[in-house]
Amino acid sequence: MVEDNYTSPSEFILLGFTNREDLRVMCFVLFLVIYVVTFIGNLGVIALIRMDSCLHTPMYFFLSHLSLLDVCYSSTIIPQALLNVLVEKKVISFTRCATQLFSFATCATTECYVLAAMAYDRYMAICNPLLYSTVMSQRLCFGMLAGAYLAGVISSTIHTVSIFCLPFCQSKMINHFFCDGPPLLALSCSDTHDIEVMVSAVVGFNVLSTTVFILISYLSVLSTVMRMPTVAGRRKAFSTCASHFISIALYYGSSLFMYLRRSSKQSSKHDKLVSLCYCILSPTLNPLIYSLRNKEVQGIRR
Repeated sequence: MVEDNYTSPSEFILLGFTNREDLRVMCFVLFLVIYVVTFIGNLGVIALIRMDSCLHTPMYFFLSHLSLLDVCYSSTIIPQALLNVLVEKKVISFTRCATQLFSFATCATTECYVLAAMAYDRYMAICNPLLYSTVMSQRLCFGMLAGAYLAGVISSTIHTVSIFCLPFCQSKMINHFFCDGPPLLALSCSDTHDIEVMVSAVVGFNVLSTTVFILISYLSVLSTVMRMPTVAGRRKAFSTCASHFISIALYYGSSLFMYLRRSSKQSSKHDKLVSLCYCILSPTLNPLIYSLRNKEVQGIRR
């Protein structure tokens, strides 16, 4: 009996947002529209940056990879969510679930470091404009990007292996619309305290270290901007940073709430709504935020 209660299931059941028939069509249409907008919007940003030589700068280099990451982890989550809305048996295999968590965690962690790299780019452009072209070389940009992807892979490997090495109960129902860490930890029959601490430490290090780096960069930017002699100069400097700051606030606010709370056992419908912000709404809104507030992109669109 003890052995039967501690098993590694061959599949899980994703409960999704709702089981109500009258809401399933609405959920499917909503998720489909979000995915199409996210896919087209972010690929459009990438294509625009690739085609126009005026946008071949460090800031747009990082922005193109931010858009690529948004496409990748939206594609990791939303197609499965769409399928689960249509079918009665909302199953996902053990291997596919682990792959989904690994892919999502890789993209999400890498995005933290790409956002930090973009903050450093803005710091150099505004605080050290004379050194900008020398410091923000192609070699440094590729190095920062490679480091971001490496950090994402290492972090997600620790994240995924530590969770899927746990024994799971006979209950296979994940109270979420994709295989995320907290709802998976809630299914384990064993004491997950140590794993929760380790996962929170890894996620916390990635999020908090990049947050501190971004804050320091923007405090330096703010200090430099406030010393500018003209209102027009201050307005232009703030304009170049506004879209990036909005994107950071949306992404980091929801991520911190989701992963750095006290316990995974508290996973609920509220977590699903919070997850929407950083894994679905943020990738959808990023192209709009950057294109609507960015004068270079607006000039090209005209």
